[in-house]
Amino acid sequence: MRKSTKPSPTESPLLFEVDPEPLPEILTALGGVPLVVQAFRSLGLPALVKEHVRVKERQRGYDEATLVESFVILNAVGGECMDDFVRLREDGGLSEMVGHQIPSPSVARKFLYEFHEEAKIEEAKQRRTPEQIAYIPEETEALRGLGQVNRELVRELGRRCPEQRIATVDQDATIIESRKQEALRAYEGERGYQPMLAVWAEMNVVLADEFRDGNVPAMTQNRCAPRNPLRSELIVSKDLQLQFWDRSRTTR
Repeated sequence: MRKSTKPSPTESPLLFEVDPEPLPEILTALGGVPLVVQAFRSLGLPALVKEHVRVKERQRGYDEATLVESFVILNAVGGECMDDFVRLREDGGLSEMVGHQIPSPSVARKFLYEFHEEAKIEEAKQRRTPEQIAYIPEETEALRGLGQVNRELVRELGRRCPEQRIATVDQDATIIESRKQEALRAYEGERGYQPMLAVWAEMNVVLADEFRDGNVPAMTQNRCAPRNPLRSELIVSKDLQLQFWDRSRTTR
């Protein structure tokens, strides 16, 4: 006589039911973004942007702080270009969480253009000596304002971390490849840009930056040098031990 066999799990009905009605809730794949936004706002950055960055001529539309915060969000989620704002706008839950709509690529691009002044580039070209090819334009007023926001941010981070007694300023230029027509060739032959950064190594915080064309040698006219992010602008504690490491002056 054949013994009764154990029923196969596949013979049982599923333990859930499929409801054809759509859920009323709004879903998001970017649940970690509010933590980034909370850090941005708790550090007082919206007020700092409002105080130091003034590029909008009209009151309607997005204010400067909202646009800057949107770029922070784009960077935090791994965005690489303006068109990635489209994907953020398509996530209905994101705008609900942060309290504002994400700008379109065209609005974001127009905002960035407000930091550009063609006259500054022409002035820098005119200052070149006959043997010079590369040049570094002076920062526009809007860029200087954004730099002031960053300096205030560094001060606040230093105030909140009084136990950090050492500041190693690690400075170097980094080549970022680009396919833009305006991108110039760097010393290794690739087209791109070569921004200079000064970083507080122990805190992994950018102290100062300077955007540069790819053909600008790292040692050229260094405005990120220690006089810029030093004790007066940098930090907070009289007991701070400052060290400066300039990689841009190493032999390549």
